Amino acid sequence: MNNKFDALKAEDSEDEGDRKEAIRPVTTPGPGEHPLQFNYSFWFSRRAPGKQSLSYDQNLKVVCTFASVEQFWDHYCHIVRPSDLSGHSDYHLFKEGIRPMWEDSANKAGGKWIVRLKKGLASRCWENLILAMLGEQFMVGEEICGAVISIRYQEDILSLWNKTAYDHQTTSRIRDTLKRVLNLPPNTIMEYKTHTDSIKDNSSFRNTDVFMR
Repeated sequence: MNNKFDALKAEDSEDEGDRKEAIRPVTTPGPGEHPLQFNYSFWFSRRAPGKQSLSYDQNLKVVCTFASVEQFWDHYCHIVRPSDLSGHSDYHLFKEGIRPMWEDSANKAGGKWIVRLKKGLASRCWENLILAMLGEQFMVGEEICGAVISIRYQEDILSLWNKTAYDHQTTSRIRDTLKRVLNLPPNTIMEYKTHTDSIKDNSSFRNTDVFMR
């Protein structure tokens, strides 16, 4: 079976991408399937070398949406693992209806925990994180918006987005659960950055607050 991301190796036109989003049917669990608490969408983005002709929003592509455990595995088992991606690429897994953008109404008052990974760890950490997210292991109600794995040349970066940046009790619980599900060493550096700060400096990962626990 062809990889579900093969089509993304070619540059889709903006009009075609918009049309695909507009006609995407409502996703529901199939007969006998195990429904998730929320529907989720996989997104993919990639920045080509050289001068950029497309904006971040234009580079985002919805790949699939799923509503059950079975639908998740049906898609996931055909996706290239993050460690096998090249260049400047990102996978995003967000609740349906939330775009993986700072300015989205569900994200704009929130922020993200950031974990920088040595090359070779991205696939395992990404899988552990998204399974914990789909399984509602974070126990923070509807606070979790989504997760991103960013493949870069020198390192890979995992981030978990939540709705309310200044609810410190909730962000601390997310941090502690994230450390557990990723099995991070005690001295791992974790960073938190609000989306407001990202908008100000137009950067996802620079000038973050660093926490060592």
